Amino acid sequence: MSHPIPPSDAENRAEHESLGEMFKSLSSNLSTLIQQEIALAKAETTQTVQEAKQSAKDAGKGAGLLAGAGVAGHFVLLFLSIALMWGLGNLVGLTWAAVIVAVVWAIIAGILAAVGKKNLNEGKRELAEATEDPLPLTRETVTEIPETVKPSKKENR
Repeated sequence: MSHPIPPSDAENRAEHESLGEMFKSLSSNLSTLIQQEIALAKAETTQTVQEAKQSAKDAGKGAGLLAGAGVAGHFVLLFLSIALMWGLGNLVGLTWAAVIVAVVWAIIAGILAAVGKKNLNEGKRELAEATEDPLPLTRETVTEIPETVKPSKKENR
């Protein structure tokens, strides 16, 4: 004894709903979907902007504090360098002592510049990776839209 296959939900709807009701339902569902996608994109954008603002604020504070520390450190190095120059001046003469201190500082400056350049390049790479895809969830859901809802890519002839 075989049992007939029960009709699916779509078949039941086709039998009991008019074409107008189906289009009304489609229109309502599509409108809700679009509104939800727009809300998601707005939420993702707002979150990204808030995170960027906070990062910029933190970076600004840090930069200001580092600038102040740099000025103070510069004075310390200046006076220590003068003291070193006067101390070496007793051994090799004041002129040669000034040259020795200047060469030492030139070597230190070169090392710091090389390390700084490396860190800047790394920071640029990380920033590029962080801003590569600012709306990942929106992009993911848009790619999941069924082909029946998307407009046809081929023109009807």
